[in-house]
Amino acid sequence: MSANRREVMAGAGALALASSLPGTARAADFVSHRPAKAERNFTSPAIEVEIARVKAMIGDPEIAWMFENCYPNTLDTTVETGTVDGKPDTFVITGDINAMWLRDSSAQVQPYIHLVGRDPQLKRLFQGLIQRQARCILIDPYANAFNKDPTAPSKLDWSQKDKTDMKPGVAERKWEIDSLCYPMRLAHGYWTRTRDKVPFDEVWSRAARLSVATFRVQQRLNGPGPYHFQREAFVPSDSLMLDGYGRPTRKIGLIHSMFRPSDDACIYPYLIPSNLFAVSALRKLAQVHREARGDAAAAFEADALADEVEKLLHEHALIDDGRGGKVWAYEIDGFGNWVFMDDANVPSLSGLAIIDAAKRDDPLFRNTAAQAWSERNPYFFKGSAAEGIGGPHVGLGMIWPMSIITHAMNADDDATVLQCLRWLKTTHAGTGFMHESFNKDDPSNFTRKWFAWANALFGQLIVELAARKPALLAGRL
Repeated sequence: MSANRREVMAGAGALALASSLPGTARAADFVSHRPAKAERNFTSPAIEVEIARVKAMIGDPEIAWMFENCYPNTLDTTVETGTVDGKPDTFVITGDINAMWLRDSSAQVQPYIHLVGRDPQLKRLFQGLIQRQARCILIDPYANAFNKDPTAPSKLDWSQKDKTDMKPGVAERKWEIDSLCYPMRLAHGYWTRTRDKVPFDEVWSRAARLSVATFRVQQRLNGPGPYHFQREAFVPSDSLMLDGYGRPTRKIGLIHSMFRPSDDACIYPYLIPSNLFAVSALRKLAQVHREARGDAAAAFEADALADEVEKLLHEHALIDDGRGGKVWAYEIDGFGNWVFMDDANVPSLSGLAIIDAAKRDDPLFRNTAAQAWSERNPYFFKGSAAEGIGGPHVGLGMIWPMSIITHAMNADDDATVLQCLRWLKTTHAGTGFMHESFNKDDPSNFTRKWFAWANALFGQLIVELAARKPALLAGRL
């Protein structure tokens, strides 16, 4: 997420209930932290049934309590629904930042998508979000975050003086490949579960085609393209070098991503997890074009780019693992330079499987994820409280719960899943919610008390475990 939110996040960390909170809550504290029913932004009967169903399967009372707090957090606190031009409209803020990230808004509702056919109002919420994202992309396909009012300038303190082509409606303009991939994945997930053509109108079609065209431009085969970005900031990763166009690359046909899903600038502009995500998302988009709209030409363009990028990834983005095998690089520049690391924000090397950018049992993915969860990754931290992956965004020694959740989602063995659940249980600092990050030795030192993406992902993990490992979930930790 966004970089000069560091002040927001540092403030949240300073207010992290300090050291007065225990690492885990007491049984007497397991009272729901959801807003009162009358104060919830959105209520879905299908979600309430799901909460009751899954909670009844959880043997550990603290995990059950955390699930009840986290799973509905997006609907309870971040969703605003309405209509635009007579059509459903859904705006989803990230939590403590009053703006909608294309990535976060998609990920925040992902845990509910399997229930979309059971509740007409939930279905309308998804229709509205797909439509809102399309209108945002048409405002500016290079922006990562948007205002609710499409005519208003950004109200985010840190983006007021950015040197880029800011447009009304844009909250922040950091170009990240995944900002366009997530809406493609969301559209596909909705379509394949509902076969409902309502949100896939001409507005959506124009935005989808613009997304593919933007990827094409950012291959930069015919020049740098229109995107540039600079920010006056103390943190170097908030800005781009060389007049805002980023580090030089050899133009090999991969898609440039100037910022990571963390909203930190890339070291090398070919961000491999995001290019892998683009391959998967483009193929999902092609299916929606074909089936929902009968648009063979648009489907062909999406599929063709996916095939092209996939081939180039295998030619340029594999590196030696030091043990006679191969792993994916994190970033490359096309000149033969690369960096191996991982960042907790998804798409990450560790998170490829949970966004369908790799199969969970693919040996290349498993080897890459294993090395990312090791000291080969400079942002893998071990402490007295937990171990996990962080990133440069909030500093060294800060583990992101998102990485622990991802590790559990990747795991087949019960021991790994149980260990991840124990870490999550003992590092929420008594709040009952997931945070952006926490100190590896002191969970009371955390960032962001209200971070809906992490809450959603925790809820998604528990729902998945209820289906995949019900006996494990039924036990006490």
